Amino acid sequence: MKTVDSIIHADHIATVDNNDTVLNHHALIVHQGKIIDIVPSSDVSERFESSDIVHLPDHILCPGFVNAHTHAAMNLLRGYADDYPLMTWLNDYIWPAEGQWVDPAFVATGSRLAIAEMLRSGTTCFNDMYFFPDITAVEAESAGIRACIGLIVIDFPTCWANSGDEYFAKAEQVHKQFLNSDLISTALAPHAPYTVCDDNLKRVIECSDRLNTPIQMHIHETAFEVSQSEEQIGKRPLKRLEELGLLNSRLQAVHMTQVNEQEISQLNDLGVHVIHCPQSNLKLASGFCPIAKLSKAGVNIALGTDGSASNNDLDMLNEMQTAALLAKGASGDAAAVPASEALRMATINGAKAMGLAHITGSLEIGKCADIQAIDLGQLETSPRFDPISQVVYSASRHQVTHLWVHGKQLMKQRQLTTIDETKLLSEVKEWQAKLLAFRNNQQSS
Repeated sequence: MKTVDSIIHADHIATVDNNDTVLNHHALIVHQGKIIDIVPSSDVSERFESSDIVHLPDHILCPGFVNAHTHAAMNLLRGYADDYPLMTWLNDYIWPAEGQWVDPAFVATGSRLAIAEMLRSGTTCFNDMYFFPDITAVEAESAGIRACIGLIVIDFPTCWANSGDEYFAKAEQVHKQFLNSDLISTALAPHAPYTVCDDNLKRVIECSDRLNTPIQMHIHETAFEVSQSEEQIGKRPLKRLEELGLLNSRLQAVHMTQVNEQEISQLNDLGVHVIHCPQSNLKLASGFCPIAKLSKAGVNIALGTDGSASNNDLDMLNEMQTAALLAKGASGDAAAVPASEALRMATINGAKAMGLAHITGSLEIGKCADIQAIDLGQLETSPRFDPISQVVYSASRHQVTHLWVHGKQLMKQRQLTTIDETKLLSEVKEWQAKLLAFRNNQQSS
């Protein structure tokens, strides 16, 4: 009889292994942060004992969602400027507000708010891109969530750095700061082709090679971005990035609403990962990422919410449903992106893009215990013919009841265990008053 840290029983376990195996009436055996066994519930008492045994009838255990692209601290700008196209939204509202208010305190509160929302929505790992990445990393570690922290690079001065040299120096500093963390990894994060020059992109490649980190970048987000590049330099952004050597298996290409057949084939050949943010793309009218074609070509597609200023939530269940339905409607193929594939996009595919598939993204022996429990016994998800279909097409984030990261329980019966929700909401209201006054002054001037 082996004594273990936790035993978690459920009606269903969606492993998201290579065969998309779904187990009924099994238990996850968790010890020292990892899944050490998955056994029929009827056999557990003969082999394992624990002081922490959790029984979750009518629940399905899934890998925690991997939100493959977001801007966590921008949760404080949720609803700040809705119903505008991307460049108006950025130039007239978001960038002025950021220029006035973004500092370590803003990023700390905004990141904590985002992390709380993600945990309550079943997300156990997120891929971030924002200013003061060290602050977001500290908040993530404190809350116990897994994160890949983007080390931002952009050509112009910001609140984070004033020059290319300073961006890269700070990137290396943050990378070293969290090098031995169990929860934090890093990625180079050049903002977009139109905001990062060739010389800095070459430095990004060199730095990524030397530090062995992935690269995430907004690419082909809008038709305007592509046409502007063609007018200015006579080539599409992807062609420019290819010539620089940026298109490789470390690249996470975010948005990708404007890609042609040749580019789709090239993305697959070079192993580039595509991060699909369907709700943000829809809300900003940026276009449609052709994920049915990308998937058919073999490209690894992961899901991200983008930031709450353009979504306006960090709900991966909702994002997953939108991605599946949009793929069917856009392609005219009802079989495009079936439920099992949508779940992979929201879990293991994101882990692959971030270089973390050996750690998280599926429920398999030897991997970290990054687990969410979804209650399928509610009216909204009954009757239950196919639990994966119910998760993708019917479930809401309010049905996520329990969550663990690295074996540590971060939510129990919808209550967060590492974040003081009352204190957090009080801080958010203070920021709301400041931001509202600033927006009102801008609009009246």
